[in-house]
Amino acid sequence: MTSTTTQVHRVYIKAKPQAIWDAITQPEWTRRYGYGGSFEEELRTGKPYRILTTDEMKKSGAEMGFEVPDVAVDGEVVEVDPPRKLVLTWRMAMDPTAAAEGFTKLTYEIDEVAGGYAKLTVIHDLEGAPSVAAMTAGDGQADQGGGGWPWILSDLKSLLETGEPLAAG
Repeated sequence: MTSTTTQVHRVYIKAKPQAIWDAITQPEWTRRYGYGGSFEEELRTGKPYRILTTDEMKKSGAEMGFEVPDVAVDGEVVEVDPPRKLVLTWRMAMDPTAAAEGFTKLTYEIDEVAGGYAKLTVIHDLEGAPSVAAMTAGDGQADQGGGGWPWILSDLKSLLETGEPLAAG
């Protein structure tokens, strides 16, 4: 029997929704936090997208004993409502076990709150994808690729609020 697993991660960031949207969708931002991949395609409903790996990701993989391909994540854009909501199908293409589990659904919701803050909620529906669920939960070591959504969102928050990602410390 397959059960539905949904992860909900939320962070409050001292930034405008547009700044968060740009950080999630613009390659010049996505390369600077988390695991450093970048969107290759323009985000348009019904279109495929890919998040490409970086040379740093490939080097880190080689140091851990595995080859990292050119594509980290791929999928299709389901809904685009800048700067409030982005819904994607999402597949971890760079890990054979995770890739075999197929596509999951990833939703970003961005809400402005009083005081110059915004609430970023990431909802990842992981039905039938236990390997991906384990990776994205963030129970592993961030320096070994296991920080998942908690690591990515913490790094994003740090970058937007201080200009530096956590790892730059």
